[in-house]
Amino acid sequence: MFFLVICLSISYTQAQEIFISNTSNRTCTSLNGKWQYVVDAYETGGMGGMPIFKNYEPKEKSDRVEYGFTSGRTLWVPGSWNIQKPELSYFEGSIWYRKTFNKENIAKDKRYFIYVGAANYKTTVSFNGKILGEHEGGFTPFSYEVTNLLQAKDNYVIIGVNNSREADYIPSKVTDWFNHGGITRDVKLIEVSKTFINNYFIALDKSTLHLKTKQIKGKIQLTGSELPEKVNVIIPELNINKEVTVNKDGDTEFKLDVKKLELWSPENPKLYDITLTAGDDKISDEIGFRTIETKGKQILLNGKPVFLKGICLHDENPLRKDRANNMEDAKLVLSWAQELGCNFLRLAHYPHQEKIVRLADKMGILLWEELPLYWGIQWGNPEVLKKAKAQYAEMINRDYNRASSIIWSVANETAPTEDRTKFLSELADYIRSIDDTRLISAACKKDQEADGHPDSVYTYNDPLMKKLDIISFNEYLGWYGGFPEECRNKSFKAGLEKPIIVTEFGGGALQGFHGDSLTRWSEEFQEYLYKESIAMFDKIDGLAGMTPWILVDFQSPLRQLPEIQDGWNRKGLISEKGYKKKAFFILKKYYETK
Repeated sequence: MFFLVICLSISYTQAQEIFISNTSNRTCTSLNGKWQYVVDAYETGGMGGMPIFKNYEPKEKSDRVEYGFTSGRTLWVPGSWNIQKPELSYFEGSIWYRKTFNKENIAKDKRYFIYVGAANYKTTVSFNGKILGEHEGGFTPFSYEVTNLLQAKDNYVIIGVNNSREADYIPSKVTDWFNHGGITRDVKLIEVSKTFINNYFIALDKSTLHLKTKQIKGKIQLTGSELPEKVNVIIPELNINKEVTVNKDGDTEFKLDVKKLELWSPENPKLYDITLTAGDDKISDEIGFRTIETKGKQILLNGKPVFLKGICLHDENPLRKDRANNMEDAKLVLSWAQELGCNFLRLAHYPHQEKIVRLADKMGILLWEELPLYWGIQWGNPEVLKKAKAQYAEMINRDYNRASSIIWSVANETAPTEDRTKFLSELADYIRSIDDTRLISAACKKDQEADGHPDSVYTYNDPLMKKLDIISFNEYLGWYGGFPEECRNKSFKAGLEKPIIVTEFGGGALQGFHGDSLTRWSEEFQEYLYKESIAMFDKIDGLAGMTPWILVDFQSPLRQLPEIQDGWNRKGLISEKGYKKKAFFILKKYYETK
């Protein structure tokens, strides 16, 4: 271990981690496909002074090397390692991936970055024997520069991924979803100009919504040593070609006056082609313009009340039991949601793949996004708060320009302790400081501790609610406590004049298992529970939407009832094989009335 530490210290080249947005519209080489791998079960990073990232191979017959990458041992990237090899089904620990490639025609006037869409949970990235950096967080993108390391032949990128669960991680030790390990989203070699636009933030100024001349506000960030004096913002359909000045830090802010602007909405998901140029760098995007705000107990989209007809969703393709990682996965679940009558999705309980957010923009589906600030978080640990801010910044950087994304949530099912409330209040303030174009919420708990509590009025006085734009809560009356008919006698009261979203309710059913309405796990029980729950929630004063739990059955090691769950959470309205349960049609019918 001493020699390993020495080798690590010598070979560690800390590259600056630079956030690069909109990678799908940049020049890049995909590194997806088969990667060779080494299982690092004891998490040593190598043996006998030979760290894995150095890519040692024996050259003479007497050479000693105690690990090896081979073409006979591969994993697909992107993808969860747990579903690719039987021996890795429940593996939690470290695996090192290697990809070799050539890069002809390396341009001297370009810069090159290794980009990882997501890897769960802690990731070490190395390139041609040099460690570039370490990233924490299993669901947000990151990149490192390799310009000075890239060569025409025999490049190798080695990425170590560890999906162990730790108390000071986000999420913490226990969750109710599968802990997919590995490189779960795209890996790319990105080519950009020496000075380039690495990120930008463009939105409608909501204060101008009701004016004849509206304003689009924006900020552009450039990275490079030789900054251009000007950046051009081009929106052909609006006859805009504006030149704006770049400051010495590489940032620029601008405002654009627009007289005829078509607003984005679920009924009319209008996107404008936008191009930004800076020197010889150019980036294009499709962006919609909308406002989202609250007024009393209403949520206003573009100044008009909207009812959020939603459903919760995990970032999985249940048909292949893998993390969702492509456009086909996104189309599958969004088409199901639209068939259900949804205009809203709660992306639980962590940042989903970017492709689903972009597709929601085009399909007109509103989104709630969140971090896995969930059970067991170390609220009193300042380092955990620092991680939460960093991961939220990465999600906002990625999705700021998506009109479909309207709500940032700071937590789910967390008890209102003093440390927790202070932590989440500071996080909410931080989010507002970098994004004032969205609403903030959290799935809170009622004052009564138990599900099925005998009180006829359930009350909500969580101190965190003062920091939130929307009051949201989960309620499983009839499933975890009490019976469905008890819903008829319950009402809800929140201490603030704010809109309410019921973020979770429902119960489990094995698709194809039938019985009467009191037979647990039958489709008929779930159907009955939905009827009673919807009738109960529909009476709430200020109800602005709901997202029942959940669209599709999903994998969870917590759920081990033989012949019913078998490792699946059965609360979905659709089975893991794609078959709809009876409750699907109950919710669909209700949404047709809203």
